[in-house]
This record gives sequence, C-alpha cells and structure tokens, in this order.
Amino acid sequence: MKIYQVGGSVRDKLMHQEPHDIDYVVTQSTVEEMLSLGYKQVGKSFPVFLHPETKCEYALARKEIKTGDKHTDFKFIFTPDITLEEDMARRDFTCNAIAMDVESGEIIDCYGGVNDIASRTLRHVNSEHFPEDPLRVLRMCRFAAQLDFKVAPETMELASTMVSKGMLSHLSGERIWQEIYKAMQSKNFDIFITTAKECGALKAILPEVDKLFTTPEKPEHHPEKNSGDHTLLCLKNVALESPKIKFAVLLHDIGKSVTPKDILPAHHYHDRNGIPIISSICNRLRVPNEYRDFAILCCRHHMKLHLASQMRKGTLTDFVDSIGSKDIEDFIKVCHADFYGRQKEISAEEAAFFDRQSNYFRKASSVIKAIKAQDMPNFAKLPKDKNFKDKYREYKINRLTQALKSER
Repeated sequence: MKIYQVGGSVRDKLMHQEPHDIDYVVTQSTVEEMLSLGYKQVGKSFPVFLHPETKCEYALARKEIKTGDKHTDFKFIFTPDITLEEDMARRDFTCNAIAMDVESGEIIDCYGGVNDIASRTLRHVNSEHFPEDPLRVLRMCRFAAQLDFKVAPETMELASTMVSKGMLSHLSGERIWQEIYKAMQSKNFDIFITTAKECGALKAILPEVDKLFTTPEKPEHHPEKNSGDHTLLCLKNVALESPKIKFAVLLHDIGKSVTPKDILPAHHYHDRNGIPIISSICNRLRVPNEYRDFAILCCRHHMKLHLASQMRKGTLTDFVDSIGSKDIEDFIKVCHADFYGRQKEISAEEAAFFDRQSNYFRKASSVIKAIKAQDMPNFAKLPKDKNFKDKYREYKINRLTQALKSER
C-alpha cells in the first residue's frame, strides 16, 4: 500500500499556509487490509477510514461514475488497481489535485496544479468530470474568494455552461447556504459575489441580489450608479467582520430590487420592501434564524442611525430597544459599511458627522441598557397590568432625556 497526503492541505503547504484538514489517499490496498491495521471505517458510500491514533481521514483511491443529477449521485469504484493519477482526475481544481508521498515528501503534480498555484489561477482538472457535479460551480466561486485566485477562462466558460443548463437547480437550499457561509468566512466575500455573477450562478441562487446590479442609484449619492456595485463596496468595508455582519450587509439594500409595479416605491421604502424578500431568501436557503433576524433588523433600521441625535427621546428609546443591546455594535458596523460603501471620497465633515451619530446612539444604548424596571419609583406597588409597559417606557424616556441633556 502507498499513502499520499492530498487536496487542500498540500495546496496550503505549497502556499505556506496552515492547513485546516489533512486528508490522505491510499492506493494498492483494500478494506480488509485497512481494518486489519486498526483503521476505523466511517464512510458509507465509499471507504473512508480514521487513523487509529491521529483520527485523520484515509480514503481508498477511487473512480466515480455519475448516476443522477444531484451532486451526491455517484457510484464509486475502489479496487486496489486504481492509480493515484486516476484518483486525482476526479478532483475539481488543479490546485486541489496535488499529492505528497508521506514517506519521501515527493510532490506528485499530475495536472499542473503547482504552476496554477504560482499564478494564482483556479482551473478545472477534467472537462468531462467537472460538469458531473453542479456544486463545483459554487466551489469555484468560494475558492476564488478564499484563495484570492482568478478563474481560468476555460473554467469560467465551463461553469457558465453548467449554469445555463439549469444544473444548479439540483442543489438543495441547505447546500447552497453552506457554500455561501464558507465564502463569508473569507476576507474576500465580494469576490464570491462577482465570480458568481460572472458565470450566472448569482442569478440562479440569489436572483434578488443579482437584480441589484441592474437597479440604478442616483449618481450624486452613488457614483457607482447601481445598487449591486454599492453592495460590493459595502462588503469590502466588512472584509474582516463576521459572516453574520457580511450577510446583513449583502441584503441591507435588497428592498431596492423590487419592480415599480410593487406596492411601495423601491428606493424610498426599501427598508420595508426588503423585509419579506429577506424572509423569502432565508426560507429558501434554510438560513439560521440568527442570521435572518439580524439581516431583517439591519434592513429595517439602517437608514435611521444618521438621524439619532435629531430623534425625539421616545423615538430614540424605541429605536434602541428595537436593535437590542447585544446587536448594537454589529448594527453600527453594518451602517458604517453602508455609509462608506461609495465610489466617492467621504469628507472629513461627513465622517465626523457619522462618528457623532454613532457615538450618540452608543451612549443612548448604554443608558437604556442600564435601566431596570425595578428602578422605577414605587415599583413594588405599581400594578403589573396592561398599562405597565407604557409606564416603563415613559420612565426610560425620562431617564434617557436626563442622561443626554448635554449631548447632540
């Protein structure tokens, strides 16, 4: 038997990065031999084994035969005569089709992956096998973002053909979300969006976002001229933030994508229009509730932050309460990305104004957060009836008014 380290861990090693998962391929072996050596079999559709000590994954070299339209519809052949080169041929991109002999440390590069890593190019391994798995289109977009690689023209053309044939319709909402989520963990999530747009995948998986690129903006406010390009600039401003923040930024202006025949004018009411659109997207992709709720919150309220110091104290109290103390800083980051996501220089005066509004809102939030119902005068004697909520709100407004007397 021969053992090779394969896939992303070898790619990461060649790029001088710390690998996350280390996988191995075993040639010239059988299930029986692996079990006799103490490996624990965990694969159902094909033999994958856990090393008895390191618990790393070892898979027998295999070939794949497509049996259906889904990305999981494959029959596997894993006889001992299958070579490393045949196993590598089934992989998606050349940068992931490199192996290292664990004994000698020799790099085995069957498909030019080393050169593609050097040129930072994402290129498919095999034109026959690549289209067999529609998920590879989204993996292409994700790897372009994660690795900051450009996609080879022939690979982009192949992916575009797959999209035009409707192959992405065979992917489940959950699987699409997983790829989006993984891409959001990189600092280049905007590249995922632009790559998906270029090959047509964005229209297939997020048609609402794709429509933003044909939604005009007023050039005096947004020289980028459309809502999609504005969104990309916003995403660049949260490159190092959490996936939850990036998801909210991606959808903060989604209400602008409605057509004129809809109930409310798109731009003037895009905060309201966006709420059902976000709900629909999240239902379709099975997005976690935490992400959905925060995205809706930011869509609904992102145009209010710059008005914080001008609000009546009752309105400000309700505004703070609607955000919730645990989301205040994340909400401000989304608003910050929206404010700076423009193809124009932000003046010192504009930046100072935004900072003042943000700090005013922070101060109001800290005041509201510190107020407890038990602080109310004669709390124990107050009837806890239907009017109690209104009395508690009035108490918070009065406390906030006193605390912000000198702030504007």
